[in-house]
Amino acid sequence: MMNLLRTTTVACSISLFCLAPPLAAEKPVQAPLPDLRQLMTEVEAHQKQLEKVRENYTFNAQVVTQEFDSNQQVKKTETLEFERFFVNGNQIGRKIKKDGKPLDEPEQQKETERITREVEKAQTPSGEKKMEENNFSLMRLLDVVEVGQARRENFRERPTIVCEFVGRKNAKARGIREDAFKKMRGTIWIDEEDHEVTRLEATFYDNFQIGFGLLARIQKGTRMNFDQAKINGEIWLPTTLEAVFDARLLFKGIHAHIVEHDSNFQRFHVETQQLKDTISEKKS
Repeated sequence: MMNLLRTTTVACSISLFCLAPPLAAEKPVQAPLPDLRQLMTEVEAHQKQLEKVRENYTFNAQVVTQEFDSNQQVKKTETLEFERFFVNGNQIGRKIKKDGKPLDEPEQQKETERITREVEKAQTPSGEKKMEENNFSLMRLLDVVEVGQARRENFRERPTIVCEFVGRKNAKARGIREDAFKKMRGTIWIDEEDHEVTRLEATFYDNFQIGFGLLARIQKGTRMNFDQAKINGEIWLPTTLEAVFDARLLFKGIHAHIVEHDSNFQRFHVETQQLKDTISEKKS
């Protein structure tokens, strides 16, 4: 916090009308910035500690997808609503509405069958491996990008460490996700008190190809933002995901704007817990 200005001293040795200039305000002494690699280690450790707490929560997600034609005119808009929850660190979403309308009975049955398969898969060793592969690793990020000098700022009324990054094209990557970050630049915000990523912005500064471009090609300029917030004073959960895609999948060009808003964070709904319990009983 800023120190209070010292009381201005009145000089009266020269004239009754002459005041000595006020003393300069003392500059606050800020704590030194943390070592970035050590900070990332602590962030990952904190995320692992909270994995079990996350599994106590469910939340709603609204995903709006706009597809554009070659003239950048909207040709299709789709709105999906999900109930999301976590199993062994894997995020699973049960679709509950499409374009504002609840699913009909056949669609609900089909969705329940799909969710059952997803939960079963997440509870297997291969599901745990998938979770490890999908989890965003800050430590690995540091191995494939160059990070600029960190700075401290007040972000959403909380002390935050901020740093810029840019991918290193010649870095050795493990998997598609790290390979993608080699073609990105962006900014990451880390809550200094809780050691959690509170925001991430990333943009492709170069084209990114999957399967030598035969499977997919993400165009330069594609960008995405990710936000988290502290819920109930105990857990950080996603609140917003936005992506502007310019890509080609197989032989189809995709130009889309996707926005996900997450809300209604709460302890498990009874039916969601019953679904997980039922699947566990079938396995035992």
